[in-house]
Amino acid sequence: MINHRTQASSARRWPATRPDRAEAAHQVQRARAHRVLPDARNAPPRQGSRAFPGRSRPPRHQRRSAARGTIVTLRDGSPVLIRQVQAADVPLVADIFARLSPISRWRRFLAARGHLTEAELRYLTDIDHRDHEAFAALDHPGGHGLGVARYVRHADDPQAAEIAVTVVDDWHRRGLGTELMSHLSDRARRAGIARFTALISADNAPMAGLLRAMSAELIRREANTVEYQIAVVPGAEHNHDRRA
Repeated sequence: MINHRTQASSARRWPATRPDRAEAAHQVQRARAHRVLPDARNAPPRQGSRAFPGRSRPPRHQRRSAARGTIVTLRDGSPVLIRQVQAADVPLVADIFARLSPISRWRRFLAARGHLTEAELRYLTDIDHRDHEAFAALDHPGGHGLGVARYVRHADDPQAAEIAVTVVDDWHRRGLGTELMSHLSDRARRAGIARFTALISADNAPMAGLLRAMSAELIRREANTVEYQIAVVPGAEHNHDRRA
C-alpha cells in the first residue's frame, strides 16, 4: 500500500475547541487522506463539499456517474470492477479497512489504527472528484470491496497531488494496485495534475518496487519513511470490458 504522510508533530491535532469557519475550512483543505481527521464532536461546520468545506457540491449528474465503472481482468484472471468512490460508499470503505491486517493499516496510515471515525469515513467518500478523487475496486460480480486508490491535490501546488493506495491483504500480488494507479493517473491527468507524491514506510519493499516500476524518483529519506515523486503519464493500454 502507498501511504500518506503523518502529521509532523503529535501536537498538530485538530483543536479541542470548535474553530471559526475560516480556520476550519483552511484546516480541512490542508488535510490529506493520511491525516488524523476530526471526530464527529469537533468536526468543522459542514457546508458544500464535506471534503473541502465552502466549495460547491459537484453537479448531480457527476455524482450519478460515479457509480459507473470499468471491468478489468487481473493477471490471475480475476475480473474486477473499478469505479469512482461516491458518498454512498461509507460501508464499502469501512469494510475494506476492517479487512486490512494490522501491518497493512500501519503502512496505510503510518500509525496504528483500530477503526475509522464517522468524520473520516465521510471525508474519504464524499469527495469532489477533481481536487480529491478516489477509485474503488470491487470483485465482479460479487461487489465486495478490494481496495481504494485516491489522490488529494496539494493546496500550495495545484499541479501536484498526494496519493494513497490500499488493497486488502488476500488480493495482494495480483496486479490490482497497478490497475488502480492506472485509473487514478488517467483521471489526474485530465484534472491538470502533472505529478504525484507518495510517502511510504521504509520497509514497504513491494510498494517501493511498484513505484520504481513507475519511474518514481526518490526525493526524501528519513529514518522510517521514504518519499517519492511520480510523473503522471498516460496509463497503460488495457483490454477492458466496458460496463454500460
